[in-house]
Amino acid sequence: MINIDELKFDEKGLIPAIVVDSITKKVLTLAYMNKESLKISIEKGLTCFWSRSRQELWLKGETSGNYQHICSITADCDKDALVVVVDKDGPACHKGTDSCFDNGNEVYQSEDRHEFSYEGLLELIRGRKIDKKEGSYTTYLFEKGLDKILKKVGEESTEVIVAAKNNDKAETIYEICDLAYHTMVLMVEMGISLEDIHKELASRHVIDHKVKQEKMGGTVKQ
Repeated sequence: MINIDELKFDEKGLIPAIVVDSITKKVLTLAYMNKESLKISIEKGLTCFWSRSRQELWLKGETSGNYQHICSITADCDKDALVVVVDKDGPACHKGTDSCFDNGNEVYQSEDRHEFSYEGLLELIRGRKIDKKEGSYTTYLFEKGLDKILKKVGEESTEVIVAAKNNDKAETIYEICDLAYHTMVLMVEMGISLEDIHKELASRHVIDHKVKQEKMGGTVKQ
């Protein structure tokens, strides 16, 4: 852990803060902090910035309710920029979009490289459920219903086990991807989001941490 005084603020006393969604890893916004707003952010566990246009402190969500709960703050190698990972209560952009970069203002898009994200895949799967596409395997699964989806999840689970039992790493990776895809189809069918999964895993992490602390203190009840 480094001290705030070790950070390098610019001549205006500001440091750029790149805000990232803890679940999707999507960049939500680029804002600026000064020492005071950074201290408030750490004390409250909520992002607080310095508004360059209004020349005042700005607690994100204070008026909109779209608070950003801080998971971590990390400085870069030169200590002159921050990455702030957050759990958000709503849209990050004042225009109502999930991210300030969800505006179609692409400057460049490679024809050879395509960005992948679990959220992006989940959105694609949701799209196949809502706007059915003829010939789509995903649409076919939704049309067949829950029993078919569950059958595929079971089949893919077995194939993962078989591949792993054969100690075939490449095949195991391939089958895990199939299982992940069919599990995400099940999630969409049941209205389960990545945020739901994230919250459940996070709660288990908190419980596990508390148990470890209790064990270290010798207070765990048997």
